[in-house]
Amino acid sequence: MLAKTVKVEHTMRRRRTTIAVAGAAALTVSLAACGGGSSSGDDGDAGGAAKFDAAVTGVVNSSDAKGGTLRYANEGEWDSTDPGDTYYGYSWNFARYYTRTLVTYKSAPGAEGATLVPDLATSLGKSSDGGKTWTYTLKDGLKFEDGSPITSGDIRYAVERQLDKTTFPHGPTYFNDFLADVPEGYSVYKDKKDLDAIETPDDKTIVFHLNQAFSGFDYFAGLPATAPVPKDKDTGSKYKSAVVSSGPYKFSDYEAGKSFKLVRNDQWDAATDEVRPALPDQIDVTLNVNKDDIDQRLLSGDLDVSVTQLGIGAAAKAQVLADPEEKKNSDSAPLNRTWFTSINSEVAPFDNIDCRKAVIYAADHTGYQTAFGGSIGGGDVATSLLPPTIPGQQKVDLYPVSAQTGDEAKAKEALTACGKPDGFETSYSYRTERPAEKAAAESMQQSLAKVGIKVTLKPYPQGDYFSLYAGKPSFAKKEGLGLMANGWAADWPDGYGFLSQLVDSRVIRETGGASNLSVRDPEIDKLIDLAVNEQDTAKREQEWADIDKKVMEGAWVYPGVWAKVLLYRPKTLTNVFVSSGYDGYDYSALGVAKS
Repeated sequence: MLAKTVKVEHTMRRRRTTIAVAGAAALTVSLAACGGGSSSGDDGDAGGAAKFDAAVTGVVNSSDAKGGTLRYANEGEWDSTDPGDTYYGYSWNFARYYTRTLVTYKSAPGAEGATLVPDLATSLGKSSDGGKTWTYTLKDGLKFEDGSPITSGDIRYAVERQLDKTTFPHGPTYFNDFLADVPEGYSVYKDKKDLDAIETPDDKTIVFHLNQAFSGFDYFAGLPATAPVPKDKDTGSKYKSAVVSSGPYKFSDYEAGKSFKLVRNDQWDAATDEVRPALPDQIDVTLNVNKDDIDQRLLSGDLDVSVTQLGIGAAAKAQVLADPEEKKNSDSAPLNRTWFTSINSEVAPFDNIDCRKAVIYAADHTGYQTAFGGSIGGGDVATSLLPPTIPGQQKVDLYPVSAQTGDEAKAKEALTACGKPDGFETSYSYRTERPAEKAAAESMQQSLAKVGIKVTLKPYPQGDYFSLYAGKPSFAKKEGLGLMANGWAADWPDGYGFLSQLVDSRVIRETGGASNLSVRDPEIDKLIDLAVNEQDTAKREQEWADIDKKVMEGAWVYPGVWAKVLLYRPKTLTNVFVSSGYDGYDYSALGVAKS
């Protein structure tokens, strides 16, 4: 069993899903191949035609021209611009403008954008001690915005400071959970000493010691927490208003709750950065803007990007999809998320696998999909938990149906096999505040009724859904919650990032709080341990694919929908593509200049 799974589970479920150029040099090559170093007009024909979904698999309006101002808007507040205190997916994407990390995602469209590549480091991490020790070497010529050199000590300090979750409550706790011997309540501001778990034998080498082997540590090294922070410039919780840049842009103006602006960092050396082309001269961000206003400004060309990447609202969606000229400027972007229903074997008769199979066969796949927004901007019908955006995912379809609205014949066969030929009664929980989950629950209620399964719907508040209700085994059993609405987005796109907290039975605890509401299979637990410790990427990905299949063999879940979101790209935006690494447009590649 993985150590400290309680904290890890909380960390991974918190991430908001919202929102890649193989390098500046590689981008130039690919753009030239697409039609040269400039865009060809509003539709971008020479650099990737503007058509519906074009940015999902390719680059739209490709251009290497620099200049102009890139305009973002946020319908709410930023959690924090401090790289050690942020946990929104869009913020991690945006932070690459002003921070660099040990590794990052390759800047490329689609699944290739989920590939890790070196950033500040010369290579991906080198593991030793069976995967419990990870070493990185920094590139030459790295500087902060004030011209001072970036050293391994600055990265060490950055990681150590964000361990203080009183000062920095928003960020993830992966380093707290996995670094060896981190004292409870450790803080650089009161303990005044470095951790033994992180070594910096010289200015270019950093070594991490873990409390357990973990083959995916490079994903930790790509978190904003590894963005260097100069100790003498750290102002604790106030650092967010004066972040010292290590990336191609630096903060110019910062007005809390209103706006901020980024301008070029003249100390950034493009020769050391194979990821960021740094095309715009300036980046403006406006905060707390009405969502409908953001949509209309996007459609009118008065705004370039809705930074949260939550997708355009219902009114704008209808407008865009009804107009062929507008539709070609939109993308139904796939996400690293699945909306699904957990089937609780602790509630009879779901302790019988055939009764669980009956639910999967009887479910109206199209109705469930429609509940979450349909095929465009909602998602694709899922046949397993692991979404196609996760590297190594393999198509699993163990329950083919005669119609997407459900297969009553197969469902009734399964009911007979489990001793319930006339059906049975059960309850279905969902989050009160989520209309899509309610609609999905109603669809399931109607489709299951056709085969004699009577479903009572039970809504619970989302704030305590996992801690007190669906996620608390004793409550779920007492209330007869045989079916429970669930959904998951990974902090990073790999098998561990997606599956580990959903299907490991050892994270389920009587006190509540787990995201795994139904999968209880010791064989799956053993497979997880093998995958976590596997150092070979191809073998590890195959092991996670095997786990995904094993979950469906046990009929522990109805997989539901592999999520998508409808994004809009104004015609003035250049180098637009969707990255699986960031669940939306790759911000580091975007430009607005025309030549």
